[in-house]
Amino acid sequence: MGVFTFINEYISTVPPARLFKALILDSRNLVPKLMPQAIKSIDIIQGDGGAGTIRQINFIEGNYAVVGFIGIKSRVDELNKETFTYRYSIIDLDEKFESIVHEVKFEPTLDGESKNKVKDMYYTKGDVELKEEDVKARKGIVLGAFKATEAYLLKNPNAYA
Repeated sequence: MGVFTFINEYISTVPPARLFKALILDSRNLVPKLMPQAIKSIDIIQGDGGAGTIRQINFIEGNYAVVGFIGIKSRVDELNKETFTYRYSIIDLDEKFESIVHEVKFEPTLDGESKNKVKDMYYTKGDVELKEEDVKARKGIVLGAFKATEAYLLKNPNAYA
């Protein structure tokens, strides 16, 4: 088994509390509206949104080839509204992966903006080699959701305030 870790940081003029509310707490409602070309829906299968919740993310047909899945199931492992941290695992994976874990943290900066970190850990089965270009499309969807949410919040200063 191999472990491949990718870390990305994004800076935003939007404070962490607003980004966290919109992008994490209300993602199932907001993200499909902001990214209708990629995401069909985000449904809660089990739970109340907190730790242990199982969600199904359904991609628009035709885009599944880009991300490698028609839909994915994820389990919320940690959700902390005080520290703006969120950790989830992709479940029901194919034969290449043991697990895929994503950790997201929104940190305030001294000037009221936010520094946002996303750490992706891919645990592969056997001797599967994973290169950064293999996860480029998945990273693109995450960055697309972040940028679309940021743009929405900047245009709508009272949303998720």
